[in-house]
Amino acid sequence: MVTLNDLARQHTPFGAAERAHLRRLVGSWGPLCDLGFADLLLLAPVDGPEGGKLVTLGQIRPATAQTLYLDDQVGQLVGMDKRPLVAAVLQAGETVEDSIDHRVLERRIRVTAIPVRFQGSVIAVVTREVRPTQGLSSSELERAYTDVFVRLSRMIADGTFPFPFEDAVTEESPRVGDGALVLESNTRVVYSSPNAVSALHRIGFHGRIADRRLEDLGFDGDVVDSAYRLQVPVIEEIERGDNVTILSRILPLIEAGAVTGALVLLRDVSDLRRRDRMLVSMDATIKEIHHRVKNNLQTVSSLLRLQGRRLEVPEAKMAIDESVRRIQSIAMIHEMLAKGGGDDVAFGDVVEPLMAMAESSLVSADQSIKFRLVGEGPTMSASTASSLAVVVTELLQNAIEHGYPAGSPGGSITVELVPSSTELRVRVHDDGVGVPEGFDVKNSSGLGLTIISALVSGELGGELEIRPASPTQRGTLAQVKVQLLDDNEG
Repeated sequence: MVTLNDLARQHTPFGAAERAHLRRLVGSWGPLCDLGFADLLLLAPVDGPEGGKLVTLGQIRPATAQTLYLDDQVGQLVGMDKRPLVAAVLQAGETVEDSIDHRVLERRIRVTAIPVRFQGSVIAVVTREVRPTQGLSSSELERAYTDVFVRLSRMIADGTFPFPFEDAVTEESPRVGDGALVLESNTRVVYSSPNAVSALHRIGFHGRIADRRLEDLGFDGDVVDSAYRLQVPVIEEIERGDNVTILSRILPLIEAGAVTGALVLLRDVSDLRRRDRMLVSMDATIKEIHHRVKNNLQTVSSLLRLQGRRLEVPEAKMAIDESVRRIQSIAMIHEMLAKGGGDDVAFGDVVEPLMAMAESSLVSADQSIKFRLVGEGPTMSASTASSLAVVVTELLQNAIEHGYPAGSPGGSITVELVPSSTELRVRVHDDGVGVPEGFDVKNSSGLGLTIISALVSGELGGELEIRPASPTQRGTLAQVKVQLLDDNEG
């Protein structure tokens, strides 16, 4: 998708400051569009070989009226002769309004061309385009909205709109249709839309709104004062209990360097905030569940350790220790989920603690085995990560026990993560004694390899391969290949 920045770079001589000004304008001109009951286009003169033309850098359709344009106009080039009003504004630097015959729309439309001034120079033009039959209505709402549109247009023409430090407009930000108040310079209300009246009723104000100061309606006086004194938009949330939240956005109206009033947009976001609280509560609940699962697994692990200390048969003691490590590898996944929340785990963050656990519990004091992690693992579901963590734990255990038997000085073990868009390859390579001649993982009866095979083929739907590293290298290479599902699959 082409952006305003891309188009401006390609077709205009604008520097970073000019492009940033135009991006702020397009990012905040939603109220202007709705107040004007019209489509808005942002056009700029083209530089270079295509000089004499205009490029459309931005477009917005109104939520308060029917659009003229069904097709996207952004990126289109048109000759100056086809847009005489725009050409006149670029030359004279003054707002022009007239009715024209639009050749593309094949109808007569009313166009207001507004100069976009930045640091004293006109760099572009905003056009307000509407059917002449819509005209100016006698309704109080349209008179009030049109008046604010004219005042904002003058701010564009003198360079005070868009505001230089405005917070980013989000999907939650209130629009004109959600509710609007028009204020005088002393913050008294001169107009309130029906939806604004309803919003104020929601926060408990049921009296006469006209001529009341904004602070009298339940707004924070310091917030209102900041908008007027600093001449920047401010956002305030007004809460009444746990069930009512009104989001307000105060836009100061500036003329000749002084605030002459403000446009206050109101939106009832009670349902959105209720949903947010539910999501936060759900997230906290999920984290708590993972935390408790981790604690329970660690309790089981501790009980097994106590049981193992009472055993005198070496084989039984070894079996208990192996079970403890398997439980700990699963507990590690739940610990990460308890800290980070969500249902996904970055597998690369899991492998390093697994290697540290294997080193501390399996490597004897008279051996020196270095562990190394290569590559970054992808993010995967907790269930996949749990199964794969047990597999990696078993492969590390096999590499240490069979690659470096008692009396061996040690060596190095490398865990390599090789992700792609569709699969993850986990390779555990040691430089130990290697697998015996004729070894076949399918015919192995060891418990560890049986667990690995069952998890890889059953839980993970992957493939397992264990073979000599290479004809020229010592040791063993164990590789697990697991398919990665897209977010929309499975």
